[in-house]
Amino acid sequence: MEESIEQFILYLATERGLSDNYQLSTRRSLEEFAAWLSRVKKITEPGAVTLPVITDYLADCKKRGLSTSSIKLVVVAIRIFFRFLIARDLVKADPAEYIPLPRAERYLPETLNELQVERLLESIATDQPLGLRDRAMVELLYASGLRISELANARLENLMLEERIIRVTGKGNKTRVIPVGRKACAAIASYLEKERPELVKKRTGGEIFLSVRGTKLTTVRIWQILKRIAKHAGIDVNVYPHLLRHSFATHLLGNGADLRIIQEMLGHADVSTTQIYTHVDQQRLKAVHHRFHPRARLPAAPGPAPAPPETKGK
Repeated sequence: MEESIEQFILYLATERGLSDNYQLSTRRSLEEFAAWLSRVKKITEPGAVTLPVITDYLADCKKRGLSTSSIKLVVVAIRIFFRFLIARDLVKADPAEYIPLPRAERYLPETLNELQVERLLESIATDQPLGLRDRAMVELLYASGLRISELANARLENLMLEERIIRVTGKGNKTRVIPVGRKACAAIASYLEKERPELVKKRTGGEIFLSVRGTKLTTVRIWQILKRIAKHAGIDVNVYPHLLRHSFATHLLGNGADLRIIQEMLGHADVSTTQIYTHVDQQRLKAVHHRFHPRARLPAAPGPAPAPPETKGK
């Protein structure tokens, strides 16, 4: 099993070009599966794995408290692993072929409303050290819906301010071109002109956003910067980089953008991933309807019956 897993991870890296994080996640899932096979079933060869064995393992995962989404990742890893082995003639039959994917729970993404985003952006003091950089980063996160890794790796040669577009490489090493709003372009231009030159050192690369040491900002550091900005702005919700991506998509949809266009800008492989934002919009519509439509609200609870009017005499 160990040798087969090594071959498979090498295939993911060299032939599929999948990210390091995906490789690590898949390796972890398969190594845990292999350890369980050896310990519980005394199986050390992929060819000895059967459908009932995999079913027992997934039942054990559920018994140990793994969430549905985590079990889904395990199933996907096992399925693509055995497809690889079949394609290389390393096993004769695919025991994972008929394993169904568990139905994952769908959680509505958190979002900021437009006023909260405006407050967040306007709270960044651009006359303070690194204020221009921080404003440009947050503007770009919200304007283009970038993932935090895409922001950290965004490069000067892929930024076209005159055309107001940026080219980024996302999941699966896929490149896409995304529009950048006027305000974000203005904030980035100001940072590039007035602040970035002061951050450049001898070994500085082509990344747009730099640290005080002249190196590219890490995703952890970007997270910390956004947390600090949100705290300073007095926003009492949990603000994190992906929240701005959710807000970007939700606000586009709420203002009439086509779902397929949003899918393209977010870099989702399947439109079903993007459809989560339609549920967010429906929730907002229901809330507005309930608040403002006279027949949507529940009737007031009946109070005590009014006292009969007093009469004079009999």
